[in-house]
Amino acid sequence: MTSTPPASPAFLAAYDETLAATWPPGTAPTTVPTPYGTTHLNSHGPEDAPPLLLLPGGGATSTAWYAQAAALGRTHRVHAVDLIGEPGRSTVGERPIRSVDDLRGWLDALLDGLGTTEPVALGGHSYGGWIALHYALHAPGRLRKLILLDPTGCFSGFRPGYLLHALPMLLRPNAARTRAFLDWETGGGAGLDPHWLRLREEAAGFPSARPVTGPRPKPEALRALAVPTLVLLAGASRAHDADKVAAAAHRLLPRAETAVLPDVSHHALPLHAPTAPELNRRMGEFLADTP
Repeated sequence: MTSTPPASPAFLAAYDETLAATWPPGTAPTTVPTPYGTTHLNSHGPEDAPPLLLLPGGGATSTAWYAQAAALGRTHRVHAVDLIGEPGRSTVGERPIRSVDDLRGWLDALLDGLGTTEPVALGGHSYGGWIALHYALHAPGRLRKLILLDPTGCFSGFRPGYLLHALPMLLRPNAARTRAFLDWETGGGAGLDPHWLRLREEAAGFPSARPVTGPRPKPEALRALAVPTLVLLAGASRAHDADKVAAAAHRLLPRAETAVLPDVSHHALPLHAPTAPELNRRMGEFLADTP
């Protein structure tokens, strides 16, 4: 069995503090065993409501979806996922996730473990959006709706300046470099919860696996995707040009709605306090529409 060092007590304490300070009452932990490891989810909303699975960006943990849990948990059973091999409370199992096929197999097993029999809504931010889009191309029949928040690697590449600023954090991650990068990308972290920022810093020392990466989905595959999709872009994103990404998504996806949210950066989504109400409104209206 593949083993990884345990998460530090400081990380786990910051995780629990963030959850307690930001998530609504009634939130419950859910664990689902899969061949790739045990997946930890934070779940909120009526247990008999339609499920909404939300995948975080790299290093962000499931806790980043607290504003959506509070708002969308009125009409959905929100399951915010800790990605296996990324910071969080999920644990790596016998079969490490090393490819896009593994990611698809993991999500197949996760949906099976949740006992979903009807198509579900799936959303993702950043790297989580990349995973969600690849899964939609793999198993469109299992999805009712797809939501992509400032997805990376889906419709365009990264800006060179973004990668240059991220390089010190990626090569030798630590709390100071993580915070410096987030301050640069988000404009000083304004509108972000301080508990989450502390957790993000502690995540720099998490024993993560190398994330699965790969090429963008092929245009012909995207043009064949019939799942209704909402693509919301961060207007102040330094990761890519939001307008160009929105135009590409609109051009390539036959059933896509696209919009650019002003004055919010890539890493501030989805928890940027000034933007969250509009973000949640758009997501809620999209989920409520009949496919």
